[in-house]
Amino acid sequence: LMAGVVGAGKTWQAYGAIRRLVQEGIGVRWRATTAADLYAELRPGSDTDSERVLASYSRVPLLILDDLGAARSTEFVEEQTYRLINRRYNHELPTLVTTNLRIGDLRAHLGDRVASRLSQMTERVEFEPVDRRRQRRAA
Repeated sequence: LMAGVVGAGKTWQAYGAIRRLVQEGIGVRWRATTAADLYAELRPGSDTDSERVLASYSRVPLLILDDLGAARSTEFVEEQTYRLINRRYNHELPTLVTTNLRIGDLRAHLGDRVASRLSQMTERVEFEPVDRRRQRRAA
């Protein structure tokens, strides 16, 4: 779980892990999505089979779930996040998660069940509180 301020480089590092696997010749199927895009795909009336979409994200060997906690917290968001995280936890599938929230804020935003699973299934990496995009623009 990569946590830090906006622009700290969390997404860059998550994709960097994929680049490193490829460089090392490790072939792995992976998929990436933002949490907001995932919820849009799962929302009823989105012209997709939400159960099939959830199953696809649940089973992919490696998932990058970017910007967890950025979407407005609703019962739907909490439930769908739990279903995804719990399935990946139960099948011991690697999941790279990025967030701008601290674990306590994730707990408040997504509920105890999601926060508990994330704390059990991930190593937490705190990024320095520096917006690197803003630094590059200023340079």
